[in-house]
Order: sequence, then C-alpha cells, then structure tokens
Amino acid sequence: MNGSVIAAIDVASLGDSLFLLVVFILLLLLVKHFAWGPVTKMMDDRAKKINADLDGAETSRAQAEKMAAQRQSELKNSKSEAIQIVNTAKVNGEKRRQVILDAAQSDAESVKTKAREDAQQARTEALNSARNDVAQISVDIAEKLIGKELSVSDQKDLIDAYIKGLTSADETR
Repeated sequence: MNGSVIAAIDVASLGDSLFLLVVFILLLLLVKHFAWGPVTKMMDDRAKKINADLDGAETSRAQAEKMAAQRQSELKNSKSEAIQIVNTAKVNGEKRRQVILDAAQSDAESVKTKAREDAQQARTEALNSARNDVAQISVDIAEKLIGKELSVSDQKDLIDAYIKGLTSADETR
C-alpha cells in the first residue's frame, strides 16, 4: 500500500503539476496577448516621447543660444548706433552754434556800422546847424558893431572865413 500511495501521490502530483503548467502557459499567452503588447507599446510610446522631448529641448537650447547671440549682437549695434547718434548731434550742435555765432557777429558789425553812420550823420548835421547858427550870430553881431546892414557878398565872405576857422579847429580835436 505504501507503494501504491506513493505512486498515486506521484500521479496526483504529476497531474497537478501538468495542470499548473498548462494554466501557467495559458496565463502567459493571455498576458502576452492582452497585457504585454499594450505595456510594450506604452513603453515604446513613452520612450519616443522622451526622445522627442530631449530633441525638442536640444532644439530649444540651440534656438535660445542663437537668440542670445543675436540679442548680444543687436545690443552692440544699438550701442554703436547710440554713439553715432550722439556724435552726429554734437557735430550738428557745433555747426548750429557756429552759425548762430556768425549771425550774431554779423548783426553786431551791422549795428556798429549803422551806429557809426548815424553818429557821422548827427555830427554833420550838428556842424551844419552850428555853422548856420554861428553865421546868423556873426551877422547879427557885425550889424550891431558896424551899425549897418551887410551886403550878401560881405555876409558870405564873413561866414566862409568863420567856417574855415571852425573846420580847422574841429579837425585838430
């Protein structure tokens, strides 16, 4: 009995082992068909997404470096443009200042010239007025001293002599 029990245990054990093996293989096929494919596909999709993200990050980094270099270049250009604008403004300001100074000097010269002409005209008018006044005073004095009226030619000679005396006295001043 002992031998048949062991044989029955061995057969039962072998049957259980075969059943477990068949169920295991069946479960393995079911897992492969229903779970392994989607899991593998999901892992492949995830790997592709990670690679795409890494490529996108590399592209973004390269683009950022390019933009940074471009901004740096534009900054240098803007600095040089600002310097050029300032220099141009200085040159234009200096030209404008010189034009204003030249105009002011020209105006000052014309005012001086006009003032000289006006002074000369006033002097001439004052001398002529003084000559006329002196001539009349001389005639009046001469008439009182002489007691008679002078002729036109006598008046003219007297006036001319007096004017010559005034002119020579005025030139010595």
